[in-house]
Amino acid sequence: MNEIKNTNIADMTAVELGQLFKTKQLSPVEVAESCLARIEKQNPIVNAYSFVDRDFTLEAAKKSEQRWQKGTPLSQIDGIPSSIKDLTMVEGLPMRSGSLTSDQGLVKVDAPFSARMRESGAVILGKTTTPEFGWKGVTDNRLTGITRNPWNTDLTSGGSSGGAAVAAALNLGILHQASDAGGSIRIPASFCGVFGIKPTFGYIPQWPASAMTTLSHIGPITRTVEDSMLMMDAVAKLDKRDWYSTRTLSESWSGNDLQPLKGLRIAYSPTLGYVDVNPGVKRLTDDAVKRLEALGADVDMVDPGFTDPMDMFSTLWFAGAAKVISTLSPEDKALLDPGFLEIGMAGSEIDIVEYMKAADRRAELGQQMQAFHTKYDALITPSLPNTAFKAGQNTESDKQKHWMEWTPFSYPFNLTQQPALSIPCGQLDGLPVGLQIIAERGNDLVAINIAKHIEQLLPSDFLSVPRG
Repeated sequence: MNEIKNTNIADMTAVELGQLFKTKQLSPVEVAESCLARIEKQNPIVNAYSFVDRDFTLEAAKKSEQRWQKGTPLSQIDGIPSSIKDLTMVEGLPMRSGSLTSDQGLVKVDAPFSARMRESGAVILGKTTTPEFGWKGVTDNRLTGITRNPWNTDLTSGGSSGGAAVAAALNLGILHQASDAGGSIRIPASFCGVFGIKPTFGYIPQWPASAMTTLSHIGPITRTVEDSMLMMDAVAKLDKRDWYSTRTLSESWSGNDLQPLKGLRIAYSPTLGYVDVNPGVKRLTDDAVKRLEALGADVDMVDPGFTDPMDMFSTLWFAGAAKVISTLSPEDKALLDPGFLEIGMAGSEIDIVEYMKAADRRAELGQQMQAFHTKYDALITPSLPNTAFKAGQNTESDKQKHWMEWTPFSYPFNLTQQPALSIPCGQLDGLPVGLQIIAERGNDLVAINIAKHIEQLLPSDFLSVPRG
């Protein structure tokens, strides 16, 4: 058994909690009550959760406790406090999607992710906050307000999985479901100083389908890489409700030994050839890559060779927004976030030929990246060009019109459906900086192994309470 380094429940990982459940030193009920108490105290400050049901959570925790007492846990994450983003259905909880237009009633069926988590015995604490329908890279909405960065509550958490990232940063729950159609896992993970991975498209089923369809991936956000891998073991399984759920990984996600980096071919592109990056961010990412090189990785400073695909991405993104608003009455449209309504209206005017040309360019980009990975096992970039900015605004400055303009490293790899993750690599002026690691489709474990090395080389600081 590995030595338990932490003695405070609020600091523990899923791996540590599982060991303590096994030896009956802790029970899932104790851990759930600890999480609920901290959520009650801290959530009014950061707005990580949009909905928590104490009775719902404790009922699941008691059942888990009974399984551990009998020595019959359902999985390694049985009893681990977890959250689900409020764009994903959980039977018995509401799903508001951050929108005043949503139904307040309780959902009657689990989405595949929620079902797999429950089948594994995870204890669901509640739903984490999202911008309306997950439409932007920060987290605020008219229904529940602004989600704030725990490192500085004047700043944004990022989004759209901002609630999940904040909950992970403060350990308000251990395992957190997120989704990413343009950076929505990696953006808040970077801003909040936690680990988040967008696995290869199709590994985790998504039903009902996202409005952004084949741009959207589901994945975990956690404090540690291995905790996310335990979560992947539970949820990365085929589900026939998702027509795109066609991929499986033959190996286990968790429990893999650290593999040496000697001979691994890494391309490092600090700007992708066109991004203006904060010098402090670049300094930290440069240092992280040098440490990988010192471990034997073969590193080339090279760009993947594509131009900024934002116009292509925007065409597909705006069309997805148009699909959402097309189902709403004029009265409901008046309740929408004005920014979301604006891009939905713009999407309504996209010509079908324009849309299909964007789809063709997307295929060309995917082919280009597949060719790139015949030479390189992984591509590394900063997760974001800057640290977190002021909460309550969609862009860093008035010069930017859309959120995509300040997150140029993320959306290209939704277009290509590759695995991409963000791992903390240090802090700049007290704010986290993330390193993005991208691998070829299906080669997620390559990126994960590199992330584990970064985790060892550059251990992260974590918070117990938000900083004002």
